Amino acid sequence: MIVVTAPTGNIGAGVVRGLLENDEQVRVVVRDPARLDPQVAGRVDVVVGSHADADVVDRAFEGADAVFWLVPADDAATSMDEAYSGFARAGIESLTTRPVPRVVGISALGRGTPVAGRAGHVTATLAMDDLIAATGVPYRALTNPSFMDNWLWATGSIKSTGTYFGPYVPDLAMPSVATQDIAAVAVDLLRDSSWTGFEERPVLGPENLTFAGMAQIASDVLGRPVEYQQIPGEDFKATMMKFGNSEAIAQGLLDMALAKNEGLDLNVARTAGNSTPTTFAQWCADVLKPAVDG
Repeated sequence: MIVVTAPTGNIGAGVVRGLLENDEQVRVVVRDPARLDPQVAGRVDVVVGSHADADVVDRAFEGADAVFWLVPADDAATSMDEAYSGFARAGIESLTTRPVPRVVGISALGRGTPVAGRAGHVTATLAMDDLIAATGVPYRALTNPSFMDNWLWATGSIKSTGTYFGPYVPDLAMPSVATQDIAAVAVDLLRDSSWTGFEERPVLGPENLTFAGMAQIASDVLGRPVEYQQIPGEDFKATMMKFGNSEAIAQGLLDMALAKNEGLDLNVARTAGNSTPTTFAQWCADVLKPAVDG
């Protein structure tokens, strides 16, 4: 039995589909079962509730062969610690008292860089990884760069003004990855019972691109002009708060972006083993274009 948390998000839903395609038994932890894909809802064991709740994770982890761990976004959290380690506290305690054979979690690049301690969401994610690893459970942290799927946040502005904006410098080539590829790596690790210990597993996407270059690719695929615009950090933070994020979460997003501008995602050498197949052009054709044209 493989347990999947956050099964209705882009990555979690992909993990569920991939496991079912390989005839694995799947148990999901979900607050609202109605949000499950109807094609999979009848094929999985469902534990209703939040994986921040001790009773829920205890029930979910019972008899589990592996766990996929993903902390959902908490726009209202009052601190980075609350959003990550605080949310994970019940799960970490359960792993201490009711250990499972292996855990695969969603994490971030940046460990060991000069800016890792002031990188907002990334700093908090790495701290959570350390707590999970300290339980002694075999753990693979999938360390990711920015998601290509983040461009979906700008669907409205691309439609109306042809712009994607953010605090990132336009001319620094950085990795990015499609969430479908992260899910595929997670599925492989969840099904593999041979590994032990704690390791980070980078998932880098296929290439490094600048934001200006990504905008040009988006323009070519969408058939309409798209321009990337760097905006001041304080404007970005104010926009994130306008969209409903707490001050702490908005600051964490800004701190993460500024750390990426200083090379946070560039400390891992690209290899065939940590590169994934979906190019940004292919992702734009498969995901962004239908969203913008819809």
